[in-house]
Order: sequence, then structure tokens, then C-alpha cells
Amino acid sequence: MKKTTALLAMLVTTGIILAGCGKKEETAAPASAPAADTTVSKIVIGLDDNFPPMGFRDDKNELVGFDIDLAREAAKRLGAEVEFKPIDWNAKEAELNGKRVDALWNGLTITEERKANIAFTSAYLANRQIIVVTAKSPVKTKADLAGKVVGVQDGSSAVDAVGKDQATAKSIKELKKFGDNVTALMDLSAGRLDALVVDEVVGRYYTSKKPGEYVVLDENFGTEDYGVGVRKDDTALLGKIESTLADMKKDGTAAKISTKWFGHDIVK
Repeated sequence: MKKTTALLAMLVTTGIILAGCGKKEETAAPASAPAADTTVSKIVIGLDDNFPPMGFRDDKNELVGFDIDLAREAAKRLGAEVEFKPIDWNAKEAELNGKRVDALWNGLTITEERKANIAFTSAYLANRQIIVVTAKSPVKTKADLAGKVVGVQDGSSAVDAVGKDQATAKSIKELKKFGDNVTALMDLSAGRLDALVVDEVVGRYYTSKKPGEYVVLDENFGTEDYGVGVRKDDTALLGKIESTLADMKKDGTAAKISTKWFGHDIVK
């Protein structure tokens, strides 16, 4: 009995030792999530293709303009293809958030209201809402707009700019909205409008082409900043455009493009 007991004890002990010497099963480390791909391969830019000098069609029906050149250079630096997609500018936020375009880059004014639905880059250009009249017009100040028909582009920041000046807005006979500024200027020349409130970059561009026909009043409806708009959740694209624009300002490329279209550097 003692021998049997001793033998069993020895076997148990040996088993324990052998178990301790066995190969341990390695616990696999949890796989880390793959890094998010922030590469930008293509950017679809929504624009109003009748908005000189920011973006419009030339005699060959090709898209040209200040913002076109700026966006093309930015896309080139990002190694991305760029597509310019004309949209109904009055439905720009729906086009952006419906993912039919990736960015709004066409003289887009940064406003608190728009910030609720759009993420903006830092301002790259400052712009005023100027008042354009014909050279023979008796309108010399904002006060002279009382009882007059004033034109604006529908969906543009000119609509809000006039509305904020409550005294002037109430005195105006009619605020007539147009699909584009070209048609509005034609109505101004034809006498169907008494004045046009328009982005300075646009107004200056057109009036310079017809010297002596139009006058820009000294008073205006305020200054605003232009920025590039993207979807709020598209932080990767926003950051890339932001840094690229900063580089273009720093190395003088943005100033060169500005001088080409406006005669001097108006980049902010």
C-alpha cells in the first residue's frame, strides 16, 4: 500500500511539472483599426458658372475665373482631380449636403446662418456689397434709393445685406431678384432698375469693361468675407484645403492669381 501511494504521488508530481513545462498559448493582441484614408483623389466643386470674375464661361465655353484658378492650383497641389459642376446657386447647401458636390468655391460669403449647415475655411478674400447705378442716375447715396427699384441676385448675400439695413430696405419700392447679375445689369442699363447691389468683385469687373456707363456709389451695404464651404463632417477635406490655401498665400501664388483678375492683390 505504501509503494502504491508513493507511486501515485510521484506520478501526480511529475504531471504537474510537465504541465508547467508545456508551451503556453499566446494571447493575440487586439488588431488595431486601420488608419482612416484621408487621401483626396477628386474634388467636385459646385459653382454658379455665370459669376464673373469668380467663375464663368469664356468665348470658348470654358470655365475660367479667379476662384477657378485658385481651386485648380489647390487641387494640383493636393494631387487631386477637380471637377467644376454648375448648380442652382440658390440651392447650394442642398447640393453640398446631398453629396452631389464636395465643396462650394465660388465667392461664397461666410455668414453665421450658413455656418449652421456648412463648414468654412478661413476667409481668403474680403468683399463689399456695392451699389451700382448708371452714369446718368440721380441716385448718389443710399438715402436716394427711397422709392426706387433695386436689383439683387437671388440667393446671394446682397439680399441679406440690404435686409440688414432696415431703414433703407423699408424705403425701397421693390427689391427685384434675378437669377444672375448679367441680366440684372442689362435691366439697369435699360432703365428697368434704378440700382443694383452686387458683390464688389463682380461689380468692379463689369463696370471696368464699360467705362463711363456705370458709377459705383461711395456708400455700400457692408463688407463680408469669402470662404470655401464643405460638409461639416468632411474635416479631412477642410483641413487640406485650408493648409493649401495658406501655402498659396505664403508663396505669393494667390496674390499672382488675384492680380491677374482684379489688377491688384485683394487676397485676405
